[in-house]
Amino acid sequence: MPFAHGGPVGQGKLRSTPEDFQVDEDLGFEPDGEGEHVFLQLRKRSTNTLWLGARLAELAGVPRRDVGHAGLKDRHALTSQWFSVHLAGLPEPDWRALESAEVKLLRVARHRRKLRVGTLRGNRFRLLVRELNADGHALQARLQGIREAGMPNYFGEQRFGRGYANLHQVDELFKRRLGRVDRKLRGLLLSAARSQLFNEVLATRIAQGDWNRPIPGDFMNLVGRRAGFPLETLDADIQRRCAIMDIHPTGPLWGRGRSLVGGDALQLEQTTLAAYGDWRNGLEHVGLKQERRALRVPVPDLAWNLPNDDQLSLTFSLPAGSYATVLLRELLSC
Repeated sequence: MPFAHGGPVGQGKLRSTPEDFQVDEDLGFEPDGEGEHVFLQLRKRSTNTLWLGARLAELAGVPRRDVGHAGLKDRHALTSQWFSVHLAGLPEPDWRALESAEVKLLRVARHRRKLRVGTLRGNRFRLLVRELNADGHALQARLQGIREAGMPNYFGEQRFGRGYANLHQVDELFKRRLGRVDRKLRGLLLSAARSQLFNEVLATRIAQGDWNRPIPGDFMNLVGRRAGFPLETLDADIQRRCAIMDIHPTGPLWGRGRSLVGGDALQLEQTTLAAYGDWRNGLEHVGLKQERRALRVPVPDLAWNLPNDDQLSLTFSLPAGSYATVLLRELLSC
């Protein structure tokens, strides 16, 4: 995948300790204080989200399906996130029994609805890079460039499994050579396939220099929202709104239905994804619908400091579905 800002300006080491990679989840709403679902905000260290969800189900005496979360959080990190537990007619357990050296209970509240995957505004990150080896002036310039121009909205490598192994399985799945696949793995592979097709289109747009500006036929995303609109006229006002990051060009999340783009954008996506016919047909066959994802992510609150000559501290917020490792990739080799 090509770099949007010209490649790393140095190198460093991330995740020397879990505390070097801190993530705080932002739901974007407050639990309403009543209802059959208990919301718990937990801080976890070096702990798997799915494992912790199973522990909650065990403690509450409910099926695992009655425990919800908004998204998976990095295991090798210090993270805070919300879970929901459906307790209709059941006594509430002592949630403090969850606590250990790795898990802390931060907050308990009631809500009317289950917490589902994707139901969050975004995440706040605090990263510490150690063993930093970079030219100071180049590093400052790159950080300022990302803060002013945003970052590419690639799906991160963790989406594809270790060594991109999931993509090999995707190919086997769509060529009907994988055999029987359970529901969980199937969902994981379909997600990886859509993500890679999107990344291919974004890579093409970066390579030709228009990942951050509209081309004829684009479908534009409204900043901070899932909504958007087809670009009928590429006029000065559209160019201005894109320049100030009020709107963003988008790429495909492949599925059934007519493409939402036309003109040059449609031609680019058809050409870029021509070799992925089996994948596109497979995604359409399982019933997924065409969706769009912004090619660019604003990072206006990106801040940094150098606590020591060989360390870089970063803080920033990203919307749900965007990856801190993609931002870091535009800075350093880690």
